[in-house]
Amino acid sequence: MVKIGVQQPPAALKPEKEKAAGGDGAAEAEEPAPLVQGRRSSLSGVCYLTMGLLVLLLGLVFASMYVYRYFFITQLPRESVFHCGVLYEDSLYSPFRGQLELHEDVKIYLEENYEQINVPVPRFGGSDPADIIHDFQRGLTAYHDITLDKCYVIELNTTIVMPPRNLWELLVNVKKGTYLPQTYIIQEEMIATEHVSDMEQLGSFIYRLCSGKETYRLKRRSTRRRISRREAGNCHRIRHFENTFVVETVICGKS
Repeated sequence: MVKIGVQQPPAALKPEKEKAAGGDGAAEAEEPAPLVQGRRSSLSGVCYLTMGLLVLLLGLVFASMYVYRYFFITQLPRESVFHCGVLYEDSLYSPFRGQLELHEDVKIYLEENYEQINVPVPRFGGSDPADIIHDFQRGLTAYHDITLDKCYVIELNTTIVMPPRNLWELLVNVKKGTYLPQTYIIQEEMIATEHVSDMEQLGSFIYRLCSGKETYRLKRRSTRRRISRREAGNCHRIRHFENTFVVETVICGKS
């Protein structure tokens, strides 16, 4: 009798096959890891790119502010001083004198947003020398009548007085010549009312001008025509210009 036997594989081969099989399974399980790492790296790259763009944008903003402040603003003078004159005609008071001259010194403070005007003693008479401040921050105008040595304060009339920037541009444009273009004169009449005791409420600019002087509030009185000298009574005149025309401010006492 012949016995047929099946030869079993050696025991040493089984662990190798199991190791091989086990190794392939581990490899298949570890394959998604590179994909996760790739996604994380791409997200990190986007975050870094966004942060870089934000930093660059902020840098451009600060650089623009620096250039504007230290190169553009510094080119505009903080204080501009002008000595100028104007020719005008006064048909009521001087109908036969022809053109009249008015001179004044103008200081314009662009950053502080106010104007200071000095009107010297006029050559033709009939008007008082004065120092005037137009404070656009407070919305006030102060007249210091040098002849009377008194101050008068009233709300700023923006329809007559140019803002500092506009007045500065006007005077710069005509700075090549001595005089402004020939112009006309208008009149505004004020009435002194109450005495001002608290000077600090008027702001630092007007305080420096009127400190130690009698100061009164003014009330604007509308008139349809210019009052004559006989009608004026106890009034004083200050002629000045902060625009393309001359303004005669008539300040009268209480009636």
